Amino acid sequence: MRVLITGAAGQVGRELVHASAGDDVTAADHSTLDVTDRGAVLAAVTATRPEVILHAGAWTAVDACEGDPDRAFAVNALGTRHIAEAARRVNAHVIYFSTDYVFDGTKSEPYHEWDDPNPMSVYGRSKLAGERELTGDPNAAIVRLSWVCGRYGANMVKTVLRLAAERPELAFVDDQRGHPTFAQDVAPLTRQLAAGRYSGVFHVTNQGVTTWYEFAQAVLRAAGEDPSRVRPISTADLDPPRPAPRPANSVLDNLALRLEGLPLLPHYQSSLEQVVRELQRS
Repeated sequence: MRVLITGAAGQVGRELVHASAGDDVTAADHSTLDVTDRGAVLAAVTATRPEVILHAGAWTAVDACEGDPDRAFAVNALGTRHIAEAARRVNAHVIYFSTDYVFDGTKSEPYHEWDDPNPMSVYGRSKLAGERELTGDPNAAIVRLSWVCGRYGANMVKTVLRLAAERPELAFVDDQRGHPTFAQDVAPLTRQLAAGRYSGVFHVTNQGVTTWYEFAQAVLRAAGEDPSRVRPISTADLDPPRPAPRPANSVLDNLALRLEGLPLLPHYQSSLEQVVRELQRS
């Protein structure tokens, strides 16, 4: 396939580049393609004429988005509008990456793809706005991720390992639940969705529900460290408090994947152990 990947320098984008190694890939990061620039997006897409656009470009700094909503909407919503417009000109299929933050986290059960979003944060609202630029488009799929981790970029696995090297005790919240999702697992499934030109919304997460407290313990365990060094706290105890509200329930049911008969991602524990080994070797 001819593939254009936006956000190719991010943790998901870099894995998408790896997963598309056999394709004709144009990998664009922010320095080479500013998605807020409509002219630049139209020019890039009409020049490369991709069959598929994997739109991983986004501003994902959740707390920073809270302080600069214009930038959040410019990148995450307007940028997606530009991608959608350009894709229609060349009949490209688009896959847009969204987030568990489109939900408010108040549901007691896992969220499935047909639940109504209700974002609490600027980041969540801007990503939902991006979804709406593609909703109903038969040439587009929306892939919602949660708690993204991996070998590249800033993520919770790296944060836990760094803090463990600096402090005797770590504290993580035990009242937020979700699925850790590893970018290296997301990428091959995304390519399968692209090759099949699937449309609609898909929740794509690794299996296994946990809390941030339990996940931090799992990271230490995978690194050969003592997991009892982590103590649980509540979100209300965070000091300083985070500017953006977090959903208490970020558990995404992979219902659409199951109904389509598509493969589910592996349990997060196996992927976590692999990533920790790679990070320890680097």
